[in-house]
Amino acid sequence: MHSFFHPTSPQAHVVTTLWWWMFGVGGAVWLIVVIAMLYAARAHRGERGDDGLLHVSESTYHAMERTVIGAGVVTVVILLAFLAYDFSVGEALAQHPDRALTIDLTGHQWWWEATYEDPDPSKRITTANEIHVPVGRPVQIKLRSADVIHGFWVPNLNGKRDLIPGYVSSQWFTADTAGTYRGQCAEFCGLQHANMALYIIAEPAAKFDAWLAASRTTAPLPTNSATRFGEQVFLTANCAVCHSIAGTPAMATVGPNLTHVASRRSIAAGTLANNRANLMGWIVDPQAFKPGTLMPKSTMQPAELQALVAYLETLK
Repeated sequence: MHSFFHPTSPQAHVVTTLWWWMFGVGGAVWLIVVIAMLYAARAHRGERGDDGLLHVSESTYHAMERTVIGAGVVTVVILLAFLAYDFSVGEALAQHPDRALTIDLTGHQWWWEATYEDPDPSKRITTANEIHVPVGRPVQIKLRSADVIHGFWVPNLNGKRDLIPGYVSSQWFTADTAGTYRGQCAEFCGLQHANMALYIIAEPAAKFDAWLAASRTTAPLPTNSATRFGEQVFLTANCAVCHSIAGTPAMATVGPNLTHVASRRSIAAGTLANNRANLMGWIVDPQAFKPGTLMPKSTMQPAELQALVAYLETLK
């Protein structure tokens, strides 16, 4: 569920607790103010004089004065308390371990590129719009923008953090519950801002390690004439100008890495479910689904399209 009301990390629990305190205290203050307003509207505190003005006794005036001053003092105390609490939450979120799984996440218009860091360059992997993490292990997300300001927000795991062009920021979290958590660009970044989603999949360590090992493999070789033709279509059409597939000559970095595209649950940054019909429609005319995206319409023949999709469906 895409909601900070269901925190699944210590960092998200801290943020959610702060919100509930602010909601509870703010709601109580609002209720007190409304009750005081209604009471004041009905109470008769004085009598009107010949000048048409309402006159109250000196004791009533001083009582009202003390009430206003007291309310002001209580307001200041509440605000200072929340200021201190907010700073303590910020300090707690800034704490991080010395070692963690580190993922470089770059925001593009309008998709997410994720690279898993490793001291051995041959073990680094790059994927798009879907991030796998192990449960119970600290994760550091290094945030960058390739173009405009974006916002990384996975409310179940932590608060929002902006991606500023030319600047690298970080966010930390430790997922304590296995599940799939939807994230969203939370900073208006252009026409398709609303269609810039990602998924963080938290899974047991053994399952994550298996996924990581599989993701380090190159694309499987085509096994029949249809998929061999599909691979040829990919490499000779415009696809290889923007996309890369490990194990093939395609090494472009303009669009998402497609080495294991068939294993992803969605395409076009969460816009469409990853199935054969949507994949074909997206290749033929991506502008029909996501106007403004950089991917152009396809000019390939139906037989070429069928073979290309058959090949892409083997990339798991």
